[in-house]
Amino acid sequence: SCDSLKKLDLDIIQGHCQECCSKDETAPTIKRYAKARLEVCTCKFGAYPQIQAFVKSDRPAKFPNLSIRYVRGLDPIIKLMDKDSNVQEVLAIERWNTDSIEEFLNTHLDSADASEDYLRTNQV
Repeated sequence: SCDSLKKLDLDIIQGHCQECCSKDETAPTIKRYAKARLEVCTCKFGAYPQIQAFVKSDRPAKFPNLSIRYVRGLDPIIKLMDKDSNVQEVLAIERWNTDSIEEFLNTHLDSADASEDYLRTNQV
């Protein structure tokens, strides 16, 4: 970008560079969800040991607004929901490893503080 010209001691052409450059005004926004549900069948744990490792570890406890549901015969998926539990997006995660699942949830799931109920936060 034109801003890096100063670092390269090319200040002299910075004015000319600025004539055709324009700043990005739309920064990419990351869609965040109030809740998520990981659904999988325990019979599939043999085929997806990384999903079993995530589910059986302490990692799900880091996400109070994540629930795990065991559905007979289902390959692993994550359902992303709004605050009213309406499903907004469904993702197949059979090829994800435990770190990918955790990173995705950190990125796309609202923190538990943001989803705290008013009555719980207004304790007497």
